[in-house]
Amino acid sequence: MNTSTLRPSVTQTALREKQRLSLPGLPMFLLALALATAAAFGIYRAASHEQLGALWLAAGVPVAVFIVAGLYMLQPNEAAILTFFGRYSGTDRGQGLRWSNPLLVKRKLSLRARNFNAPTLKVNDQRGNPIEISAALVWNVQDTAQAAFEVEDFERYVQVQTEAALRHLASQYPYDEGEQDGHDVITLRGGMDVVSEALRVELQARCARAGVQVQDARLTHLAYAAEIAQVMLRRQQAEAIISARHKIVQGAVGMVEAALKGLSERNVVVLDDERKAAMVSNLLVVLCSDRDTQPVVNAGTLYN
Repeated sequence: MNTSTLRPSVTQTALREKQRLSLPGLPMFLLALALATAAAFGIYRAASHEQLGALWLAAGVPVAVFIVAGLYMLQPNEAAILTFFGRYSGTDRGQGLRWSNPLLVKRKLSLRARNFNAPTLKVNDQRGNPIEISAALVWNVQDTAQAAFEVEDFERYVQVQTEAALRHLASQYPYDEGEQDGHDVITLRGGMDVVSEALRVELQARCARAGVQVQDARLTHLAYAAEIAQVMLRRQQAEAIISARHKIVQGAVGMVEAALKGLSERNVVVLDDERKAAMVSNLLVVLCSDRDTQPVVNAGTLYN
């Protein structure tokens, strides 16, 4: 018999934040102050006038101490995680002076937005080229129960997951367009907005267990690694020169075509195919040359 079928399945339910209502702290503080004043007055009456009946007012001292022990202060965008003998009781998101059961342990947690600048990592892109990449993200705690009890240290958790997400993201995109790629290929350098949104979505999925909300994530550093930086720089320069030459040739061909068409339509001069070829050659040399041309005056006829 397979005993694994008889073994009950055990599932661990993740904690979720639940609100815990607290009382305003100022009225409770005034009540504790009144009880302490009454207790002091009763002790004074009993000691000076030998009125033992006034000693019952001294019972307000432990009550006042109990009330004062339950007071705590919360700033805006700050929460208090309340636990009762190790059991999660709820989260108080109120502001100002608050009061709750003194037996509850209060752990304050900031809900403000935080920045994290990831260190520069050396990773490989989709083509295997070594690159350097870094990012900055803005995040805040959204679920206090998950941040406090689901992970050991939620700040360290965010840092580790950011580095892991950056390494995974770099392997999904090429650094730059290749010779065989089309213009619709998303690259790390050209598709910055798309890549940043993909990074934010992946970080949100990774950090959801810690109760963290990733508000924004942007790449702050992107470059080829030092060992191939010079080679890739020369490649980019060559591609830029080729692209510029291509545009120059296209423009020159258009200008030559317009010149021949204009001469033919206006009957300025009639050229045979050989002279047209010579004219096209001379115009292309003049228009596509990267140096100043020296004109030569023909003192003879058109064909000499």
